[in-house]
Amino acid sequence: MPCLSRETGETRVHVCVETGKGELRGATGIPFFDHMLETFSRYSGLSIEVSVQELKRVDDHHVVEDVAIVLGRALDKMLGDRKGIRRFGYALIPMDDALAYAAVDLARRPYFVSRGLQWSRDSIGGLALENVEHFLRSLAFEARFTLHVGIVYGSNDHHKVEALFKAVGIALREAMKPGESISTKDTLL
Repeated sequence: MPCLSRETGETRVHVCVETGKGELRGATGIPFFDHMLETFSRYSGLSIEVSVQELKRVDDHHVVEDVAIVLGRALDKMLGDRKGIRRFGYALIPMDDALAYAAVDLARRPYFVSRGLQWSRDSIGGLALENVEHFLRSLAFEARFTLHVGIVYGSNDHHKVEALFKAVGIALREAMKPGESISTKDTLL
């Protein structure tokens, strides 16, 4: 189980990740962010342990960013050379009024694209909604994969964000499944 830490003047973050039961252990101190990490964990099938100590309270940005960085690096380490996995995964997820999608390529070429991440309010449960995109971008770049996400439509911000995290989780679960790592280059780098 890869475990990594990051300490800055603002936070101390420790994350462990492994394929498993899809459960989150620990908390970040940001209720809605914890709910989304639990959702991501459950739908991706990843067991995630997270510990956060906030050294300098400014807002939620530093915690969200540092968790994304450490979780991404731990995922990269867990995935290793990425041989023997399907590589690609995608999901289209409805949640009541909302519809979100995610597509992932685990080929170790970090890239991020988002469409339709627009909100009617500024935050939910201590999480600034502008940090949803920041979390996903940081996760993709630190885990070294390509991630495309979008919200097709929706009126309830909670549902839109949750559908998005479910979509990313399922897309990642599909991409990590055992299978042929298709590549004309014969390498996922």
